[in-house]
Amino acid sequence: SHRLTTLLDLRYQNHYEAQDGKHGGGSNCTGRSGDDVTIGVPVGTIVYDDESKDILADFTEDGQTAVIAQGGRGGKGNSNFATSVNRVPTKCTPGSPGEERTLRLELKLLADVGLVGFPNAGKSTLISAISAARPKIADYPFTTLIPNLGVVRWGSDRSFVVADIPGLIEGAHEGKGLGVQFLRHIERTAFLLHLIDISEWATDDPRHSFETLRQELAAYDQGLTARPFAVVPTKIDVVGAGERLEQIQAYCRDRGYPCFPISAATNTGLDQLIRYVGKQVDLLRMLPCETQS
Repeated sequence: SHRLTTLLDLRYQNHYEAQDGKHGGGSNCTGRSGDDVTIGVPVGTIVYDDESKDILADFTEDGQTAVIAQGGRGGKGNSNFATSVNRVPTKCTPGSPGEERTLRLELKLLADVGLVGFPNAGKSTLISAISAARPKIADYPFTTLIPNLGVVRWGSDRSFVVADIPGLIEGAHEGKGLGVQFLRHIERTAFLLHLIDISEWATDDPRHSFETLRQELAAYDQGLTARPFAVVPTKIDVVGAGERLEQIQAYCRDRGYPCFPISAATNTGLDQLIRYVGKQVDLLRMLPCETQS
């Protein structure tokens, strides 16, 4: 359900058992079936069998349901064993037990656009500027500790969902930093924005920053580098950013990469970026899922 956003409730209650069926009655009355146990999970949840590692369900739509563990079949009452000689036998057979499973649940946020970048690249500032999301923002690395979702509205009635994940660092695919823990949340995004800090405080050459981001994505999942993307140089309002901006713009121009310089603090370039991304998302939504992936 879209009303749920986390799996936190299942941490505190992690054992579920359906009700037993009722006994049959006289006059060939069948016993009432036991009530089902329905467990609510957020859209984006994947259910695995913990033993076989098989995927049992992938909840990608609101209201979607799946039977994960089947109840047992009812037994046979004595009327099933009646004969012409013995019309009221005392024989019966018990029902079979229901399935018992140990499950592993994984939540992957469902968003159209994923924001990736190094710590302090301006991801949280951007998502707060273009949507109603209000992530924590501060001038130190790893301010974002959990993924954030924001709905961006554009045009007269269009919108797309953006996911902001904790910043990546070089070596993230080896477990360094926080971002690699959350890269699974952008696996389902159709479009990526690579945010590159071009302020004078950024220690890396912006071209190297971009290439390192691409390498980390490829090391985690080669498919992520095949996604459509745009490069977003950030903090262009900062004094001294001009030379670095020219470097990354020339780099993108030579390679045919779409590039949208912005300042989320002053709203510079945001309208152009939103319109471009919105149009790309609309186009991608019209493609078959196999083509997008």
